[in-house]
Amino acid sequence: MMQRKFKHGLTVIALAGTALFAPPAQAQGSDTLVIARSMDVNSLDPARAFCDTCQFYLTAVYETLVTLSADNETLVPNLAESWEVNADFTEFTFHLKDATFADGSPVEASDVVWSILRLKNLKGSPSFLMDGLVSAEATDAKTVVFKLDAPSSEFLNKISASYAGVVNAELAEANGATAGDDAAETDKAEPWFLANSAGSGPYKLASYAPDAELRMAGNTDYYGDAPKFSEIVVTQIQDAVSQAQALETGQADIAMQIDPDTARSIRSQDVVTEIVPSYNFVYIGFIPGAKGMADVITPEVRQALALAIDYDGMLDFTVGGNGKKQAAPIPNGFPGTAGLIPREQDVAKAKEMLEAAGATNLKLVAGYPNDNVYGVDFNIMMQKVQQDFAAVGVELELKPLTWAVWRDELGSGEWPITAIYYAPDYYGSAQYVQYFGMIEGFPWAGRAGLGHPELVVNPAEAGLYQQALASSGEDAEMLYTQLGEEMMKDAIILPLVSPNLVLAYRSDIEGVRYSACCNLPLAEISRK
Repeated sequence: MMQRKFKHGLTVIALAGTALFAPPAQAQGSDTLVIARSMDVNSLDPARAFCDTCQFYLTAVYETLVTLSADNETLVPNLAESWEVNADFTEFTFHLKDATFADGSPVEASDVVWSILRLKNLKGSPSFLMDGLVSAEATDAKTVVFKLDAPSSEFLNKISASYAGVVNAELAEANGATAGDDAAETDKAEPWFLANSAGSGPYKLASYAPDAELRMAGNTDYYGDAPKFSEIVVTQIQDAVSQAQALETGQADIAMQIDPDTARSIRSQDVVTEIVPSYNFVYIGFIPGAKGMADVITPEVRQALALAIDYDGMLDFTVGGNGKKQAAPIPNGFPGTAGLIPREQDVAKAKEMLEAAGATNLKLVAGYPNDNVYGVDFNIMMQKVQQDFAAVGVELELKPLTWAVWRDELGSGEWPITAIYYAPDYYGSAQYVQYFGMIEGFPWAGRAGLGHPELVVNPAEAGLYQQALASSGEDAEMLYTQLGEEMMKDAIILPLVSPNLVLAYRSDIEGVRYSACCNLPLAEISRK
């Protein structure tokens, strides 16, 4: 996750941070766009990649059938010029416009079918997006029909996710890619995708060096409006202060991980900073299935610990008030969240509940990644949690870990509490139920139960989830509100803060915005 984005057990490539950098050319006034960020690339293969950097890279290189407009809610045509959905949300038909891949070959329905089946069958981190897909068929060269095993009013939203980008099937197959049912075992194309691309977007991969930079070249044969830059360079700069320095000196055009405090320190009139709400959030998660915790981290104890946290103080402590509290593990502004009431601290009630549960003198361990995500220093955040737990008589040992160690220990039951973050893959609330819902077979239910689903599964959620997917509009919003309330009752996932996002860029750059599906839409960015 992030920043490192870590959602579904993906492999994260560790990148060395540097204070500053020496790009091949000064960014300002050139035909090269330079973006400074701490990269979190786990793969450049659309069906395997799963990270923040991956989102905007894939969106620039691999186009999706539909995409999210600037209002962050409305879907608009992309490779598909039109589409139809049947009455019960089980069949989706897309009609393609005339488009070409970077090698000049036409984008055809067969490429779409191959790409989506590969996303499903490769069993990579983003494969969950295609859960429930039973068939994909090209009825002619420009028409694709998808059929689902159950209603899903969010399938259109899922198709807008950057990981659903369409790949040149013939080129990818020639380099080891497969899309069949056995793709997880037979596909050998991941190394090829680290050095090559096969998309239809305005940019294509030029080179990738895991310890330094990601380079994209403008697709001079792009069928649409010409790319605004001949080259885009994403350069590795680890911390916010160094990113700000790169902006002020003109060595970078955009910095993606500047926190509000650092933004306030920027004095250059050549740098623009905007603070905008985001759909990102950081949270702690309880793992009742951890070693010796089945009779300790009970629902009553989890609810008590949820009451122990000072959420208002956490907001000030972590981001200086530049963010919002969040009630459930569904971001503010997503369907169903308007009716959810954020938790409030109640120390007296927390102590009472812990005593009633026989959980006095409780000692717990929190293992979490040692990182700074969305301007939130996880060590500082967890020190605040430690402080709040101590106020109700609970001792919390903090165990900051490298990403590699955290990933290995996450599924081993070494500690009962962790901390992590989440950013949307598309606009829609179902993804959060599908990930955080205490429904057997869902990621966090498995992560929290560790082979003992009875410790965490909430029987009410599965039915509500299916009803929500079969609904739309106000009916769906009402059901997502109920799901949010149930997830709050679970008290497995406790959102701590939804940080605001800082958009920071040189004043001669325009088109910079935050996207719920794509992070940073590179195709819209230009130099004045």
